[in-house]
Amino acid sequence: MARSLGLAAYLAFARRQPSQMGAIECPRPDGEVIWLHCAEPSRVRTLAKLGQRLTKQRPDARLLLTTPADVPLTQSLPAHVIWQPCPTESPIDIAAFLDHWRPDLVLWLGPAVRPALIDAIRTRDVPSVLLETLHPKIEQKRRRWGPEPIRGTLARFTSIFAQNDDAAARMRKLLGESADIHASGVLMEEAPALPVNDSDLEELRTSLVGRPVWLAARLQPDELAVVLNAYRAVLRLSYRMLLVVVPDRPVDAMAMKAAILQDGWRVSDWDEGDVPKEDTQVLFAHSSEELGLWYRVAPVSFVGSSLMSGAGGRDPLEPAALGSAILYGPSVRRYLGSYTRLANVGAARIVKDADSLTSALMVLAAPDQVAVMAHAGWQVVSDSAEVSDKVIAHAHALLDNRDVPA
Repeated sequence: MARSLGLAAYLAFARRQPSQMGAIECPRPDGEVIWLHCAEPSRVRTLAKLGQRLTKQRPDARLLLTTPADVPLTQSLPAHVIWQPCPTESPIDIAAFLDHWRPDLVLWLGPAVRPALIDAIRTRDVPSVLLETLHPKIEQKRRRWGPEPIRGTLARFTSIFAQNDDAAARMRKLLGESADIHASGVLMEEAPALPVNDSDLEELRTSLVGRPVWLAARLQPDELAVVLNAYRAVLRLSYRMLLVVVPDRPVDAMAMKAAILQDGWRVSDWDEGDVPKEDTQVLFAHSSEELGLWYRVAPVSFVGSSLMSGAGGRDPLEPAALGSAILYGPSVRRYLGSYTRLANVGAARIVKDADSLTSALMVLAAPDQVAVMAHAGWQVVSDSAEVSDKVIAHAHALLDNRDVPA
């Protein structure tokens, strides 16, 4: 495929860029290397989780993830994902990077693209997929002359997944009907349904029959008082309600349990073999290992590590996948995209203190309100999985076709 005039002019400009990349110290792993590039570092976990699903079905594949070198990462990466800064647009840096890593597939999460790098990927016959295209742009705008290279750059991708039907139609108009364009949707970080011990679930449901339950999950110690104050207020409306408390860190468990007892609550300790009795007010679990159980029995979950600044929030897709309506605090920067999507469809509601938490719990005392929120959350998780399924199936096809000898 011939390069466009705009792309050719950009490449001439890029050839004058000096090398800035040092030696690559991390060795290339054996087997397939699937290269994930995330132009928005705030979404690295979303892309990394997609890559993890892909590699689970390809045991010999490893993940390489790059982000712009001048933007710090704000999220931690899953285990076994290799991170590297993305090379500059200098041909020397690009060649050194591609010679070292020899990727078998590139998944690029925009919207920003790098024309020289993407052109070099295509020149080496490495399949590349641009994800979630809506308004693509050039990542590094510098003073240059010549036509805009965006159209020519997009044409160098093997496939493009547009964010919706309208974006897909714009891409086909721009690149022609022969371009491999797919309408998908918004890519979200996935949270597979957490596991549960079926016998524990049956025993717990038997002991709780008829009792309303809400869960305070992944709590920080300084959130406990807010939760207990809200619970005390809610008990005036629903005196049989049970509160399940799960600390974020097991190391805080003993101190938090002691604080609950000191506050005068009747506590059953799940880790000590207790099953909640009729007069139990707080069921305490020491770690988050069994959240798959608690999200299944609690129609409403307050997801902690979110009221006070610093912890950054915890994954709201875990309770959404298991049918629990979600309450959360304002400090959720690590999962802001997921919370925003859930809140926009009415699956999650923000609270700021004991009073607003109490008000939200009272509203959700009505089963129909809980059901509406839970269904909206499940739909978000389902739609997200559908988008990932499409991308993963396409990635497998590209990799398998690359393995076939010419």
